[in-house]
Amino acid sequence: MSLPPLYMDHAATSPVRPEVRAAMSAAWDIGANASSVHALGRKAKLLLEEARETLLTAINGTGSARLVFTSGGTEANSLALTQARGFDRLIIAATEHDSLYRAAAQAGVPVSIAPVLANGLIDPEAFEALLAEGGRPFVCVMRVNNETGVLQPVEALAPKVHAAGGWLHVDAVQALGKSDIDFTLWGADSLSLAAHKIGGPQGAGAFIYDADRDIRASVTGGGQEFGLRAGTENLAGIAGFAEAVRCLSGNGSKGQAEAEAALKAAGATIIGMDAPRAGGICCFAVPDWTAQLQLIHMDMNGICVSSGSACSSGKVRSSRVLEAMGLEGLADKALRVSSGWNTTPADWQRVTEVWLKGYQTHKVRQLSKVKESA
Repeated sequence: MSLPPLYMDHAATSPVRPEVRAAMSAAWDIGANASSVHALGRKAKLLLEEARETLLTAINGTGSARLVFTSGGTEANSLALTQARGFDRLIIAATEHDSLYRAAAQAGVPVSIAPVLANGLIDPEAFEALLAEGGRPFVCVMRVNNETGVLQPVEALAPKVHAAGGWLHVDAVQALGKSDIDFTLWGADSLSLAAHKIGGPQGAGAFIYDADRDIRASVTGGGQEFGLRAGTENLAGIAGFAEAVRCLSGNGSKGQAEAEAALKAAGATIIGMDAPRAGGICCFAVPDWTAQLQLIHMDMNGICVSSGSACSSGKVRSSRVLEAMGLEGLADKALRVSSGWNTTPADWQRVTEVWLKGYQTHKVRQLSKVKESA
């Protein structure tokens, strides 16, 4: 009997938790606009504000931060880039998500790319040199890289950015549920979150900012979300987001260490192994098996994984992140396995066994081709 499909692509999106479905259904049952002043409108408003407080509490931002609900992490990052206007320079780490990296050119200020070391961490000397170039910098740094899981030391970068008169925005979309988020401790000026990475619904996100900062709106119109994001709030999505946060209990990384040890023993390189990494994301590669062929093998065996970011038009392509790390030879051969709220150690074991079997078969075929051509 064949095994059921195994989903190990939570870094792309995580299946909706049953508790979240129930919370969203209850929100839909209210059937009212949170801006309405009647009884049901007030009930919707209360649900909205309770969700806002839940998220702020989860990131230690109560009192020091304000939160604007958005349609997801990309819109939250877009709202962050709107704040870059008026700054002299925009500094983006080379391994940032496309929603910041490719959108930076539209921010209206000169853009500098901060290089990373071979382990994926921002090069500290190069970063400080960029800050020393003068002018007020607007800096964007991803806490947990969506392809490698590498953790950037944002709490160490914040004082340097502020000493230069700058603003630090942290893309924390992948960090939620995979590592602790402490807005106050980090010293960030803003950060972005998304619900669908932790078993919440797609289409719900948040932009959090320092309460002492003045914010420009990116979507104007009505007065929703303090006038910073016009449009009727997605009440069900927001309720689901808050419920997913309340349900956070782990990232499914139990079994990951054993899986990575087996992959290394087979000759695979674990990307970012020499840097701090968040649990739940394993990016690995071998030099003689392309990502496309690996994906075909895994998919045919009922395992859903990816070759990198799912936000790059859904195509298998060379990873810009790995290229930035100096891993050009592996950039089109990396596979990303990512776990979530419903992942078990047995799931990691199954992934490893299927991949190892496929790799052995691939090497036999390659050896056979060599012999035939000799």
